[in-house]
Parts: sequence; structure tokens; C-alpha cells
Amino acid sequence: MNYIVIAALNEGSRIADVVKKTKKYGHVIVVDDGSSDDTADVAREAGALVATHMINMGKGAAMRTGTELAIEKGASTVVYLDGDGQHDPSEIPIFLKELKSVDVVIGSRRFNKNMPLVRKLGKWLTKTVTKILYGIEVNDCLNGYRAINTNIYKNIRWQANNYAVEAEMIAWIGKEKLKYKEVVTKTIYHDVHKGVNAVHGFSIIWNLIMWRWRKR
Repeated sequence: MNYIVIAALNEGSRIADVVKKTKKYGHVIVVDDGSSDDTADVAREAGALVATHMINMGKGAAMRTGTELAIEKGASTVVYLDGDGQHDPSEIPIFLKELKSVDVVIGSRRFNKNMPLVRKLGKWLTKTVTKILYGIEVNDCLNGYRAINTNIYKNIRWQANNYAVEAEMIAWIGKEKLKYKEVVTKTIYHDVHKGVNAVHGFSIIWNLIMWRWRKR
């Protein structure tokens, strides 16, 4: 059974469209991460199961809440995508197909003229650090579009509550020697200032270094 987990913060204007385009591919869980708008109500009306954080806890915490709820509901696979419409739900079948032969599937954005400079730099830095420290080569460590088989969740379960979640997942893939594959995805940049900024990016690099020696 496939579930799609969407972490959302103040996405009332976009979440309905995302849910409607997504629910044809599985059960949709939207985790409203302390929004001050009507994200939860709009997502519920669009057909999603909604979990709500009363306060903003961060993307990583929202993804954890959604994953554990999906597993409780019987999910065998979980796909993650963002609530702002930057990921194309029509690509979900590609992730599910590849997931039949690996543990984790990771979306990979192409470098193009529309990608903000800070994201290009972050993409290059995290790829380099990940290869050196974990011995795996992932082109787009910070892409939030990805999927897992839930039987490996215990191996990949992250502690990061913020935007470092994607990088920490990559770290555990390397440390636990999980099977992974990347697939090229389309990405629409609605807001170049949203998501991981330069400060977050350098913090993630530092965390990647520290996670190398951290144990469960």
C-alpha cells in the first residue's frame, strides 16, 4: 500500500492542487506543521488525511510524523513531496517502479538557469562531502522528492527536525549500506528564497561531517 507524505507550512493557496494531483497515486497524508493559515482545512477538503502540529516543529519532524502515521495505517511504501507544488506528482509512478529493486529512490534536479545560485552551490557541496565521507555519490542530496520502502525506516529514521532531514537520510543510506537509485525530476521554483538558504546549507555540511561518527 502506497502513501504520499506531504509536509506543509502555510500552503493554503497551493495545497489543494497538490493533493488533488497526488491522491490518484496513493493515500495522501498532509502534515500541517503549525500553519497560521487554512492549510489543514483545505488539504482535508481536497481529500487528504491530515495530521497537525500545534506549533511549527520543522520539516524533518513533519516528515517523521507523516511516515509513522503511514506505517501505522499499513503503508509498504512512502513517497515524500513538498506542499508548495514544486514537485510534479505525475512522476510518482517512476519512483514506485524503481523502488521495487532498491530501498530508497531519490529525486535529482537538473542544473539549469532557473535554479537559484545558492541551491546550485549547496547541491555541489553536499554531493562532494557525501562522496568523501560516506562513499556514495548522490547528485542532489537536498531534493525533498524521494521514496522509501517502509521496512527500512528503522535504518534511515532521522533525528533532524529541520531542512537537514534530506541530508541526514542520505547519511544513513551510506552508513547502513542501503540500496538506492536516483531519478531525474522536474522542479518548479515558485519562490527562490524558500527552503534551504546559505546559513542552513553550511549547517547541513557541518552536520554531514558530524553524522559520520554518530551511532544509533
